Order: sequence, then C-alpha cells, then structure tokens
Amino acid sequence: MLPIGWLLEAGPGYCPIALKKAGQPASAGSSMAGPWDVVLRDEAALRQAAVVAMDAALLEGVLMRTDAEPNASEVVSCAPFTLLPSAVPRALFEQAYAVQRDFNLLVDAISRDKEFLERTLASTIKVDEFTARLFRIHQQVLEEGLAQSVFLGINRSDYMFDCGAASPPALKQIEINTIAASFGGLASRTAAVHGRVLRVLGKPEEAARLLPNDPAQGLAMGIAKAWELYGSPSAAVMFLVEEAQRNIFDQRCVENKLWDRNIRVIRRRFRDVYEQGSLDDSRRLYVGGQEVAVVYYREGYVPSNYDQQNWEARLLLERSRAVKCPDIATQLAGTKKVQQELSRPGMLEKLLPGHAEAVRRIRATFAGLYSLDVGEEGDRIAATAIANPERFVLKPQREGGGNNLYGEELKQVLERIKDSPERTSYILMDKIEPQPAVNYLLRARSPLKASKCISELGIFGVYVRQGTELVLNEAAGHLLRTKAVEHADGGVVAGVAVLDTPYLVCPAAVSPSLHQCQCILLASPWDQH
Repeated sequence: MLPIGWLLEAGPGYCPIALKKAGQPASAGSSMAGPWDVVLRDEAALRQAAVVAMDAALLEGVLMRTDAEPNASEVVSCAPFTLLPSAVPRALFEQAYAVQRDFNLLVDAISRDKEFLERTLASTIKVDEFTARLFRIHQQVLEEGLAQSVFLGINRSDYMFDCGAASPPALKQIEINTIAASFGGLASRTAAVHGRVLRVLGKPEEAARLLPNDPAQGLAMGIAKAWELYGSPSAAVMFLVEEAQRNIFDQRCVENKLWDRNIRVIRRRFRDVYEQGSLDDSRRLYVGGQEVAVVYYREGYVPSNYDQQNWEARLLLERSRAVKCPDIATQLAGTKKVQQELSRPGMLEKLLPGHAEAVRRIRATFAGLYSLDVGEEGDRIAATAIANPERFVLKPQREGGGNNLYGEELKQVLERIKDSPERTSYILMDKIEPQPAVNYLLRARSPLKASKCISELGIFGVYVRQGTELVLNEAAGHLLRTKAVEHADGGVVAGVAVLDTPYLVCPAAVSPSLHQCQCILLASPWDQH
C-alpha cells in the first residue's frame, strides 16, 4: 500500500505537458510532450531498452499464459506493457488515492441499502436479463435471511485525466469495478521492469522516483482479515476462477501472499462448486469436503460465465455463510445504472449521511452521467446524444471492458433503440478527453513502433465489515493501463491496453486568463540522454 504522505517525499517531479494554443482542446491530433521526448529520438537506445524490458518482465514475473495454451504454464509470454513509464499529474494521483476510502464506504453503503438497489435497478432488470438474474438471487438470499456476517470488498476505481473542458486537468471516474478487479498482482511487479529500463537508458535517479506499489499485498491483507474473522482455522480461501486461466500469474501473486500467512488456498470453477459443493445445517460451505471461509470471485461478471448449472452454483455460494468477495449486493452496487444514479443531486448525501467531506471528494470525480429511462428526460438525452455522438459514451450494464459504444456506432444503436425500453439497459456518460502522449506498447511477437497513447489510472480499495462495524478500510495500491488512441475501449486481457507505471509530474500551471489545460515545460529527465 502507498501512503499519501510518501508522495511528498518522492523527489522533485517534472511537468511534461506541452503548451497548447488558447482554446485548443485535447484531441487525438495533438499529443502530450513527455519527459521521454529526447529518448524517443534515439532509435538504437530504444531497441536495446526494449530487449532489456522483455527480459526484465520475464525475470519479474509480468507474465500471462498464451491463447493457444490458456491452462498450461509450460509456455508463457510477457503480459503486454509500455516501454517507458507514463507521466501522471502528481496532484490528480494524490486525489485518486485520497478518495478511495470514501468510495469503499459508498460501495458498502449501497450494498446494504435494499431499497436503493430495488429502486435504482427497477427499469434495468426489466430489459437486462443478466442483471435481473443477479437481482433475483439477491432478493432470494435476503428473503431467506443472510447467513454471512463478515463482508469483504475489493474494488478498483478507474479514472482518466480530462483535458477537454476549458479548465485545468481534472480527475474523472470511468467506473468502479466491484467484482474480479484484476492486475493487482502484475501491477506489483511492473515498476521494477520500468526501473530497469530507465537505468539502461542512463536515468537511475528517475528510476528511483518510481513509486512503491504492492496491490497484491493489500488485497491479500483484506482476504486474510476476512478469513480470520470467519473464525475457522482449517477453512480455506477459494479462488473462483475461469475455465480458461490466461491471467493466472496475476492471481498467483495474491494467492502466494495468503500461503505466506499459512492460509490454505484452493482454486475451483463454477462447475466444481455445482458438482462438489454443499451446505451444512448452519450453512457452512464445503467444496469437495473442504470448508470454505472466503470465496474470492475472479469470474462471474459477464453473462458468458453462466449456464444454468453455474447459476445454481452461484446461488449456493450466496446462500452460504462463507465471506463472498463480492457478495451479490456488492456486485450490483458496481453496475453502470447505479453509477449514473449516484450523480443525481442529493443522492450521495442520502447514502453517506454525516460524511460531507467524503461526498465532496467523491462528487469531484464524477463526469456527466445521464439516464436513458423511458420518459421526457430520457427522450431529450437520447436526442442530444444522437445529434452529438462525439460528446458521449454509451455504456451497457457489463463489466470486463470492450463493451462501450462511441461515435457513429453510438448514434446507430441509439437511433435503433430510442423508442424502445431496451434503452434503459444503457447509461450515457460525457466523453472524457485525455491528452495523448507518445510511448511504445510492447507485446510478444509485435514490432517495436511508437504509438500515440492515453492512460487510465485505477486505485484498488479493500474493506472488511463485521456486522455493522467496519474493521478495515484502505487504499491498496494502483494500476496504470495505457492504450493507443485509435482503440476506444478494451482492457489488457482483450489485447487493447497494456500495463504501465506512473511517473509523477508537477501540477499544471494554469493560465488565469485562458482557464485551459496548460502547463509549462520545466525540465525533462530524459534531456541529457
């Protein structure tokens, strides 16, 4: 975990953002001048650094299984990553960390508010069968009575740095992932790779400034606390995993830290739970005869994860006394419809009474979010988006990346569903305009070439509640992912984004007369290369 105070001791930063003409918004046609500008001109040095980087990734364990052999580790490849760490504004990075515990409180509050979830998802569950199935399990478990008394939340709040408005760069939330938030393990190892690259490029001081980051330790700490509170030393933690396990090394990073605490870990699929799972009279969960204290979901977030047997397995897990991470109410708290509802005036105050500062910090990260529910307001918003598709993102109730719609595709879909209740299965969000920067995206068997890129910062959060008492609430580390600007949506596993490391830079120097995203280039750590 990274304490905020540490950032102030991380050494002087640099301001890498290029000056822009007055009134010029960020766009794919312009790019952020970075601290790597001089280095990027030395092709021979870059090629040498890329070779070192790939070897360093193998040595550090920044790995994935291959598409051809997703369930075997005899042949593996590097997880995709950037050649150079990417510039991140220090002030916005600190803001993202500072608000994470507030988001933990908010997610927990939503998961406990039955009426809020019912009201918010009422229109969605009429048209979205996946959300409806989750909600029916939620209702059934509540009607039966919760056996679970310890609750564990592991989430990741994702942001971009918006330079599109006539104002300073701003931290804007893309989404919050409340189930199977990945890459906490590999993110713990990526900074070491970038540190090696910087040293090879003759920048040891800059390498030393890369932040310590160990989300795997923070995630394991939360799981271990929940396991301890469950109160059965012989019980195991069960990772609920996919059929094809390409990203196993990310999971092993967390798993190994649990083994280091002498906590038994088992890995099972939904079908294993269906075939071998049972509850005793006190609703303790057993899988293959092994009592399970904590169920840590690494799948279960998209419809393709479920057939009828898997739905029955999910219900069995939810009915059990085991600590689910997340329980189904917390998964519902992460839906896009809930995200949109939170932006309504007064809603945060209702969910977090007595937490005025937390509400202020949370609200400052919101982009514009709009409901497409049937009615005059939804009609007006749909018409605005059809007329101005470049200003918005259309988001379905899906996790996992690669689902959002932009531009002409957004327009076509909205024109098709504008008069249908189907539109209530989507929300609309203002499109965030980050400033691009040049980097190299390293992938196995791909040529080395420069790309104009944008980055997305995720902060991991962990909380544990026993009954009504919150016994743990922490920010647990960060994840930076970067992709080429031509890719509108998609994550690392989807082959679009790559892993990255933040290099903190000075805050923007904002011209009071221009009120725009404008920085003065102070110095470049790569200038002497």
